[in-house]
Amino acid sequence: MRKYIFITGGVCSSLGKGIAAASLGALLESRGLKIRMIKIDPYINVDAGTMSPYQHGEVFVTDDGAETDLDLGNYERFTNSPLSQANSITTGQIYQEVIKKEREGRYLGRTVQVIPHITDEIKNRIVSIGEEKDINAIITEIGGTVGDIESFPFLEAARQFVHDFGRKNVLFVHLTLIPEVVGGELKTKPTQHSVKALREIGIQPDILLCRAPHLLDKATRNKISLFTDVDEEAVITAYDVESTIYEIPLVYHKQKLDQIVVDRLEIQTSDAHLDLWQEVVNIHHSAKESVTVGIVGKYVNLNDTYKSIHEALMHGGIANKAGVNIEYIDSEKIEKSGDMDETFRHIDGFLIPGGFGQRGIEGMILAAGYARVKGLPYFGICLGLQIMVIEYARAVLGLKDANSTEFAPEGECPVVSLLSEQMDVKAYGGTMRLGRSESSLKSGTRIYECYNKNSIFERHRHRYEVHNRFRKDLEENGLIISGVTPDYMLVESIEWPDHPWGVGVQFHPEFTSKPIKPHPLFANFIEACLEHSM
Repeated sequence: MRKYIFITGGVCSSLGKGIAAASLGALLESRGLKIRMIKIDPYINVDAGTMSPYQHGEVFVTDDGAETDLDLGNYERFTNSPLSQANSITTGQIYQEVIKKEREGRYLGRTVQVIPHITDEIKNRIVSIGEEKDINAIITEIGGTVGDIESFPFLEAARQFVHDFGRKNVLFVHLTLIPEVVGGELKTKPTQHSVKALREIGIQPDILLCRAPHLLDKATRNKISLFTDVDEEAVITAYDVESTIYEIPLVYHKQKLDQIVVDRLEIQTSDAHLDLWQEVVNIHHSAKESVTVGIVGKYVNLNDTYKSIHEALMHGGIANKAGVNIEYIDSEKIEKSGDMDETFRHIDGFLIPGGFGQRGIEGMILAAGYARVKGLPYFGICLGLQIMVIEYARAVLGLKDANSTEFAPEGECPVVSLLSEQMDVKAYGGTMRLGRSESSLKSGTRIYECYNKNSIFERHRHRYEVHNRFRKDLEENGLIISGVTPDYMLVESIEWPDHPWGVGVQFHPEFTSKPIKPHPLFANFIEACLEHSM
């Protein structure tokens, strides 16, 4: 019988349910179990694709092109569980499917209701993920906070799993907050109320993960246990780690979280093998060298906007046994100040990530030009590649009006333009070039050196590409087109000539980087930053 684990949250949002779920997944995999991860988002949007980065952080893209919540990025970095559109469930998807069935008459004239029709659809989606052979456990993170109206149908569906599959096959983990008040006293009352709200729905948590500034003492854990009916051994402290989030699986293992889970679910497993995670943490602690990398973007007021890039840069540091300090630089401020030497005085290299819209673009172009002329390591991703092309066309080809049709629709020099298949697209959700596709690399280039192969597969999320009308002029003036689609129709990567490290890619390599397997582009970029810092 497959086991079902549900992760819920209480007191407030942003406590780290995604990291907790991913860490538990990593621990179960370290014991030889085969798992699957699911994220439930209670919002009515069908997916995260049309959301502002300030609403929900970055949009994480899976191999099959699903635009999902950033927590799927955590799952990908911590586990080996394959992810697809099926692993991301939203209220919008559920209601859309139920209404479709109702319109088709598949409910045979019955009144369609939240219970059982909505909850049955939710359960079917979760169960279907585990239909693959040899799946041991399905970990489902329910977004939002207990008490939210939006979350109720999903919590009710989770409650019904006990009825459908039996208590020994279902486990509930509740993440909650233990706030510290003036004087350093930790307060358990919010956790008590959160568990009470969960129990009123009909769910008794088996394990509590208590977010706290430090490890809870026995007396505090005993008090929480008394008022929540959770065994004291299952009151786990999710305390703040000082170094890296990749230490969290080790923190939970030390408190026997994985052992409690397999015991409660009666799963026979091997011991946990966490050598690789320990090695990652050891490298982080022992790094003798470090670099400062700038992220030049337009959404710098919320770090989660560039979550996968942030982590991939850290992975690049791990690959080089070096620390990475990240400085976020607002491209609009570059436009206003114009003092590039001061802006990049402490920077060993910088990256321009993806983004949409006109705001801050001229600042990015100025920054790219500075990096090209000064020999500062530069990494352009998606929009960052397009910025390289615009800057090069203006500065080297002398095309002063060079631009993208995204920013100047009627411009005379559209060196970056809308993909032909995007011309008549009116709906914006899920209609970009999305997901995993092939690129062919040119031998003798920097990017070929990184991958050491002619053909690669990476994930895309964009509407605009380098205009083929200008490709010949760009190449004749020195720009290296180092990667293209197999049919040679689209530019996939470019490089500056005679530059220590100036690479732009149209795809998103950050989505496939892991701490135990850093992406080669990020590893090579950090190596170049280290060389520049010496």
